[in-house]
Amino acid sequence: MSLRTMLAWLTEWLTGNPHHNVHFDPSLAHHTQQGFRNTYPHGRPSHADLQRWRRERKAAGLPKPAVDDLSCLPAELDFIRHNRDSTAITFIGHVTMLWQVGGLNILTDPVFSERCSPVQFAGPKRHQPPGVALADLPPIDVVLLSHNHYDHLDRNSVRALVNQPGGPPLFLVPLGLDAWFLANLPTLPADRVVPLDWWNSLSHGSLTFSFVPVQHWSARTPFDRNATLWGGWVIGHKDWQGFFSGDLGDSKDIDDIAARFGSFDFCAIGIGAYEPRWFMHNQHINPAEAVDIHRRLRSKESLGIHWGTFELTDESLDEPPRALARAREAAGLTEQDFYVLRPGQTRRLVPRKE
Repeated sequence: MSLRTMLAWLTEWLTGNPHHNVHFDPSLAHHTQQGFRNTYPHGRPSHADLQRWRRERKAAGLPKPAVDDLSCLPAELDFIRHNRDSTAITFIGHVTMLWQVGGLNILTDPVFSERCSPVQFAGPKRHQPPGVALADLPPIDVVLLSHNHYDHLDRNSVRALVNQPGGPPLFLVPLGLDAWFLANLPTLPADRVVPLDWWNSLSHGSLTFSFVPVQHWSARTPFDRNATLWGGWVIGHKDWQGFFSGDLGDSKDIDDIAARFGSFDFCAIGIGAYEPRWFMHNQHINPAEAVDIHRRLRSKESLGIHWGTFELTDESLDEPPRALARAREAAGLTEQDFYVLRPGQTRRLVPRKE
């Protein structure tokens, strides 16, 4: 780790990452005095495992270069700028999506910078630009954050959104992450960032946003592991229900979500950053597990996310869609059931018919 990278991490740690969990509630099993933990215990890789992965990755020359076309497609800018009636999803890249539901414009985990890193001179670099540039977005009403990893929370991107014409969006964030927002975005009014615990909900306009547990972890620096919460989001509308997975390992949390919310009209589920399985299985699902989650959530249709933009693990950037196609066929599903989009593509979603 370079001195400049360490200094960048230390700066973030000193401006918004608490040592003590000020939200600690001893009646909640996922709370600890230092932060949070998963509902269902599982193992985690050791430092020796990390070193082994790095050695094996280098020796095998992984990841291999992508061979499929992963470039952006022209965005339907006129449609997305004026759409207040149709339910639609525009894939911007990685896990960044524009959700247009119930007349609101919603962004998930906005990352528009060149790198997902504490600094912009090093770290994982974008394979392609965002499918829709920040300046081309319609006014954003709500931003949903799943957790604080750098490929999900980018300071430059959220700063730009705070300064969007017409005023900042409402930021809905995991419990504890509000401290980072208030420390790093001094012009953001305190009432524009709302932290939620697992199973908590907030209504805004005609929508209800519910923060739900998934198996993962958080860290912004080497010193703040699990100091802030992580999770997925359920977006509810009178005739439509969607799910955004964020990052997750497979766990019974998915069955708990299904028990509480029933079936889903649309799910955005991670399909990338999964190899090698011996190292990644507790924190990222693979495409076969994503198909299983699609079925457990009884989703009418699902979109594969978290692939194709940043090289984070050992599989090639273009491998997840191929693995998804194999898993889909094995499960008897069609491409209409579980698909991928290129950055810039928009898909109109059909509201539920009662």
